Amino acid sequence: MDSYEGTATLEWWANRSTCLGRLRVQVAVRAAGDNWTSEATLESHLAAKDRESFDFLMQLDPHFTLCFDEASTLLVKVVEAGVEGRLILTAAEAEAAESTGTSHVPHQ
Repeated sequence: MDSYEGTATLEWWANRSTCLGRLRVQVAVRAAGDNWTSEATLESHLAAKDRESFDFLMQLDPHFTLCFDEASTLLVKVVEAGVEGRLILTAAEAEAAESTGTSHVPHQ
């Protein structure tokens, strides 16, 4: 697979049973050899309260679980692209996420 475009959900998990945030996104993943890049766009504009919650979670830890519609997941680091609603996603190292005190792994 060289690329994927579709919908997904970014989830921020406090622990295995508590999800503190969910955002629907349009995601575009491009693979080049062993590397990949991904951009996401929020499906809808965040209301002020939702924006405040998102900013708070990003300050706590920018690692989210990216959940694809076919139930596969990937731990990603989220960075805002500077344009409202655009995000850059990179694969997160499991050790980096665990060192912040959160694993962001959904309850299975």
